[in-house]
Amino acid sequence: MPLTPLFAFAALWLAAAMSGAWALQRATHNCGWVDAVWSGALGIGAAVAALVPPPGAAGPYTRQYLAAAMVLVWGARLAAHIARRTPATPEDPRYAEFRRNWGASFEMRLFGLLMTQAAAAWVLLAAVVLAARDPARFPGWLDLAGALVLAGAVAGESVADAQMQRFRARRLGGVCDEGLWSWSRHPNYFFEFLAWCAYPLLALDAVAAYPQGLLALAAPALMFFLLRYVSGVPPLEQSMLARRGDAFRSYQARVNVFFPMPPRNR
Repeated sequence: MPLTPLFAFAALWLAAAMSGAWALQRATHNCGWVDAVWSGALGIGAAVAALVPPPGAAGPYTRQYLAAAMVLVWGARLAAHIARRTPATPEDPRYAEFRRNWGASFEMRLFGLLMTQAAAAWVLLAAVVLAARDPARFPGWLDLAGALVLAGAVAGESVADAQMQRFRARRLGGVCDEGLWSWSRHPNYFFEFLAWCAYPLLALDAVAAYPQGLLALAAPALMFFLLRYVSGVPPLEQSMLARRGDAFRSYQARVNVFFPMPPRNR
């Protein structure tokens, strides 16, 4: 299938999935389900799109299977993690703040936000497809590098999530400042960004013969921008400052905001 109708179908799939996420949060009054649906729908949609053979091909190439497996593993792990925690924890503080601030217009404005999330997911899906269709000989060393980056990112995010779960289970309050959380205030976001660095590695294997592979760089660039400056770090840190006050300010002074680095002694 040519890329234009493939990407059009992908856009419809993501818009439909996020419409379903909006309906689900409205029924449950818990926006945590939105992120589970987003990651699951993106993982499934990108995997299916990655496996669509190029025009004239007898079937998917091996690199297409690799790209599909990578995004499916990422999406399944993240969706399962969020789905497990959502019923047992209060609503994500970012969405809870929207609910308070937006008042009667919350549902309408949230739907618009979810359509924006669907558009962001489309950019990420496109990067997976571009990586999958790189015509270079397989395997190349950048294919191995991409797979290792994805595996490391999924493992790192899993460790960060587990460390936070253990901290919360002790019900000590305060700020988690142990393990990966002592090197980055948002290690889960960092590893999420890192996961999307894997696909340009697959897509850039043959830049001279496949210049459109450069477009896959949009995925990590977009994720860094969103997580660091828009929907990730800023609202979460604002919430933490409101709830933890000086304890979180002290944490901010010691620990880097995004990229893991040794803590500062202050």
